[in-house]
Amino acid sequence: MAKRKHTGLSFEIDKLTRSIEHVVTGHSAPTVVVPLTEADLSQVTKKNGWRFNWKQELRVRERSVYKLTIVWEPMVIQGLVSLEIRPDHVYMHLVENAPFNLGRKKVYAGVLGNLVAFGCKLAFESGHEGNLAFDSKTALMQHYHETLGAEHVGGLRMVIDTPAALKLLNKYYPA
Repeated sequence: MAKRKHTGLSFEIDKLTRSIEHVVTGHSAPTVVVPLTEADLSQVTKKNGWRFNWKQELRVRERSVYKLTIVWEPMVIQGLVSLEIRPDHVYMHLVENAPFNLGRKKVYAGVLGNLVAFGCKLAFESGHEGNLAFDSKTALMQHYHETLGAEHVGGLRMVIDTPAALKLLNKYYPA
């Protein structure tokens, strides 16, 4: 499998919401995050407007790909994230909004914040105190610091530590 050059993630957190929020009505939609399956791959192709090759990502053994769906629409994928559990943290390789959740005509806001919060939740469940790392494009580092509480730790690497992870979990996964 050809290695792609990694230059950092480029995603914008449009809004931190309670779950995900319908842009027109402002109503929150209850969501669930579950593993992406082979059967889901026909929906998440470049032909359908997705930017990344999720079929390739799903085949990387040490990574797990998760899909975010609305409880009452489990067949409609709102966004995807690729996560790897490492010895002391969870690493986020890719995260992407569904094409219909991009731009001025997006349907739902808060999708990417929800997926990042899920990565932190997985990091807590894995015994890593919520620590989530990812590489960022330089131009977005300040954005991730302001919206997610991520800290720049060198190079392109950003880390969401325990206090920032708890804030995200309290927002998206209140007790």
